[in-house]
Amino acid sequence: MTTWIKRILLALLIIFLAIFALCAYRMHSVTRAVPVLNYHQINDRDENSLTVHTDEFDEQMKYLSDNGYHAITPEEMMDAWENGTPLPEKPVILTFDDGYVDNYKNAYPILEKYNLKGTIFLISDFVGTYPNYMTWAQVDEMQQSGLIDFESHTLSHPELDKIPSDQVQHQLTDSKKALEWRLNKPIKFIAYPCGSYDEELERMTKEAGYRAAFTVHYGLANPDENPYILDRVPIFGCNSHQFLRFRLRLEYAPIFAPLDALSRDLVKNGHTLLARFVPTP
Repeated sequence: MTTWIKRILLALLIIFLAIFALCAYRMHSVTRAVPVLNYHQINDRDENSLTVHTDEFDEQMKYLSDNGYHAITPEEMMDAWENGTPLPEKPVILTFDDGYVDNYKNAYPILEKYNLKGTIFLISDFVGTYPNYMTWAQVDEMQQSGLIDFESHTLSHPELDKIPSDQVQHQLTDSKKALEWRLNKPIKFIAYPCGSYDEELERMTKEAGYRAAFTVHYGLANPDENPYILDRVPIFGCNSHQFLRFRLRLEYAPIFAPLDALSRDLVKNGHTLLARFVPTP
């Protein structure tokens, strides 16, 4: 074997070991972080990027149940981070944005089947108003089961960092009040519509009385980070290889999340071709 081939092989080995060490460090450094899975629609009708088919969702929930995951609520996560309350092994939070009626018809029976808790972020003005969204009777039934927690997704789903501050205040405060009145429970958490936020919105969210807020940025929710911009693991966004993608995004988020962010930045800056070479599930 010639000298230059040996040097190439040595360089490749060093690169491989460096990548392996970096991945191991990333996985080890997030021991207190929690995967917060983010869903929208669960049905067999819509073929859009927000939808997971019912059988695929069932397969994903079965995997969580069979592999020792324990579904918790955002409040249980925050209590553990702030007060030291113990969490079960392999905690996970299952969140659903918007309040689609298929969450009641399709997702809820599957969560019951595997005894998994879920959190639904409601667009309060849409409940009982549009046929594609849940009714208050359905919301009440799910809440009374003890499996489903409801939190805020604003009154009408505007991107909060793109509207005047008085409208932001209205969306934050009045959705909280409406849900607390209708559900007879404190509303402590919000998911930002479209995941959009800025520093001013973080401040206003805290002042409105929320304990924490969630984005749609891919990553694990981490106790060392700002509680008003908590990451989630989007399960939507792809119509193929759903189960493999689900496992990779769930189990290797510390590795793939920075790559996903790099890919998005490349696309945002017009480097779409380069973004295709970034390995992200």
